[in-house]
Amino acid sequence: MKELIMVKYGEIALKGINKKTFEDMLQSNIKRRLKKLGQFGYERMQSTIYIEPLDEDSDVDEAVEALKKVFGIGAIQKCAVYPKDIETVKANLGEYLSDTLENAKTFKIEAKRADKTFPLTSPEIQQQLGDAVLDAFPNIGVDVHSPEVTVRLEVRDNGAYLSAKRITGAGGMPVGSSGKALLMLSGGIDSPAAGYMMAKRGLVVDCIHYISPPYTSNMALTKVRKLCEEMTEFCGDIMFYCVPFTEIQEAIRDNCPEEYFTVIMRRLMVKIANWFCKKDGYGAIITGESLAQVASQTLRAIGCTNAAAELPIFRPLIGMDKIEITDIARKIGTFETSILPYEDCCTVFSPKHPRTKPHLEDVLKAESAFDFEPLIEKAITGTTVTRYKYGEETVFLE
Repeated sequence: MKELIMVKYGEIALKGINKKTFEDMLQSNIKRRLKKLGQFGYERMQSTIYIEPLDEDSDVDEAVEALKKVFGIGAIQKCAVYPKDIETVKANLGEYLSDTLENAKTFKIEAKRADKTFPLTSPEIQQQLGDAVLDAFPNIGVDVHSPEVTVRLEVRDNGAYLSAKRITGAGGMPVGSSGKALLMLSGGIDSPAAGYMMAKRGLVVDCIHYISPPYTSNMALTKVRKLCEEMTEFCGDIMFYCVPFTEIQEAIRDNCPEEYFTVIMRRLMVKIANWFCKKDGYGAIITGESLAQVASQTLRAIGCTNAAAELPIFRPLIGMDKIEITDIARKIGTFETSILPYEDCCTVFSPKHPRTKPHLEDVLKAESAFDFEPLIEKAITGTTVTRYKYGEETVFLE
């Protein structure tokens, strides 16, 4: 008996003539994720990737845990592979399923006969396997509606695959299949969750962050860098642009009406992000904004920010409340880092009474009181770039 992992497609299974492109990308992402866990062989058929450990050092359980965070996967099953002989399967299922069924109260059988030459129909397979389970585990009962455990047998061209655990995958589309976008990453709860949501839709998500020393500390930057590292669990490799923003914020403070500080700051951040998007081929900007959460996220304020963008701005959290966003942050492992008490530059020079319903013409007039272009160019020149790779040491590029 050999054991392998079956990875079932998510949305990829619905694709048409371009399906192979998505399959190739998903398999490539899986290989990168499992690279450090041992040697594995890969085979694809019938909307499934079969992953087989090739040596004793290849840890199947660790591989399953890693695969839970790979977008594009609908379900994961750890399976025992037997010859296509029902008696062989029945003779061995007790040993293979003991850990799962020993203390279970109820079960049901699901059978899929992909190989139509197999002599038993699916209902006949279910009947025989059900009897074998009851013989091996006399204390368990049958519940076809809400079983504690579902035992599955898939009879395919090259074997019979027995499993008792189907783990729901991360869903979505393979990272890289939808292009790439630049996430405006703060040190808060929201933006990492937004990056996760867009990576789930197949985007490569890289990050841009703005620092304002001495108003923001090295600990605040360390916190954001840690968020990048944590995001690689789901997003894969991340390029991190760190933009010096102090002089721009001081110029806003010294030359613009206080009630417009925040919206002008957001617009100038977007203008800098525009430049890197053009330079490095990003197709969109991502933010963690949620409608009406703060003054800069009202309908009119968002409209003023949009006016500075030269590309689409994706806001995947726009209709979520804080509880929903926090749930995502906890799920992806960024929450505890996000709540560390080190503030980012968005809190610098915050107005006491920000304009919540700004008109674009008034914002543009306030912004035109100072020529920000030289400072924008200086900030772009001073930007440092770091590459965060999943499971590897950080690489500083510029």
